[in-house]
Amino acid sequence: MKRFLTVVAMTGLMSGVAFAQTPAPAETASVPPAAPAWVPVAPAGDVIDTLKASGQFTIFLRSADAVGLTAFVKTLKDVTVLAPTDAAFRSMAPADIQALMALANRAELQRTVLYHFIPVRVVTADFAGAARTAMTLAKLPVEMEGGSPPGVNGVTMIQSDIAATNGVIHVLGKVLSPSAAPAPIVVPEASAPAAKPN
Repeated sequence: MKRFLTVVAMTGLMSGVAFAQTPAPAETASVPPAAPAWVPVAPAGDVIDTLKASGQFTIFLRSADAVGLTAFVKTLKDVTVLAPTDAAFRSMAPADIQALMALANRAELQRTVLYHFIPVRVVTADFAGAARTAMTLAKLPVEMEGGSPPGVNGVTMIQSDIAATNGVIHVLGKVLSPSAAPAPIVVPEASAPAAKPN
């Protein structure tokens, strides 16, 4: 913090006279600014317009723009967005977010952004009290976890079931990593019925 000392220049008879200075107040310990309070998201059109209107998802939306996903998502009739807040991105390790946003890693950024979209509408009532695996646009699954509050891949939802004209939004306080995707559920094929004896 810069300190400004006002020097009053005095002329005439006062020149050359020494003035006592008032001691500067002791510095107080710097207090980090408080995190902005979470403002609940209100529906405002489709999923993209709703996120834009909130103003709390600028990094996520810029990332979606950077990989050419925004216009595509607006054409979907039913989509679920697992939307990380700006605070979620800022909580990442600096090296991790720099690597993710680097031009050379555009394919990884695209994979990460796609991992936050499910091409069907999934509301919390669909997995209340249980867990449901859903496939994302990244062709990797996420695990939707019932509970109070609900979550996804172990990340608690800050706000859920925000209805938009073309889908639903669940707000996350952490960026999901495709490398942490759960193993897909393998459904065994039904065995062929035994042939009836003649």
